[in-house]
Amino acid sequence: MTKRVELVFDFVSPNAYLVWWPLRELVDRCEAELDVIPAFLGGMHKLTGNAPPFVRDAEVKGKNAYAMLEMQRFIAKHGLTKYKMHPQFPFNSILLQRMLFAACEDGRGVQFADAMLRAIWEEGLDIASPEAVGAAMAAAGFDAADLFERAQSDAVKQGLAASTDAVVARGAFGIPTMWIGNEMFFGKERLGQIEDLLSQGA
Repeated sequence: MTKRVELVFDFVSPNAYLVWWPLRELVDRCEAELDVIPAFLGGMHKLTGNAPPFVRDAEVKGKNAYAMLEMQRFIAKHGLTKYKMHPQFPFNSILLQRMLFAACEDGRGVQFADAMLRAIWEEGLDIASPEAVGAAMAAAGFDAADLFERAQSDAVKQGLAASTDAVVARGAFGIPTMWIGNEMFFGKERLGQIEDLLSQGA
């Protein structure tokens, strides 16, 4: 049976970008498969009482500064030199997430995430511009008009909401959350643990 890693994903999370490429390499190295699970991070926070670390830890002396240090170490370790903090961060990702949900329905979630992560976190894509978002999708080989239309449908809206509810019910509270079977891992720093488990034939 093929080993599978499930990744809870929202484009708004810088850590979704940072974990993506090392996780893709790890999955390939371990001859596993990656399943993208679209979820709305804002909804996850509301359901769990969580908050973005830069907000939650703002009053903790030194904690956010240390988090930035660890981020820079991670970027250096994995050669993520194209990463740039998005000028519109934190942006509203709900439309992107609905389009990702639609792409996942087509079996193209990984490809959609690949393309849009680069556009957002490397090229500073203008999230507020439907034209810019559509052009980025079209350049990656997606039917932008189709995804925009489906993102407005009740089926996709309800599907993303249900997916968000489901990951929270499984124990997720933030991004990146990953599962191998019933084993949950939170944070990009857990890649070594994930590789250890995959190497054991999980």
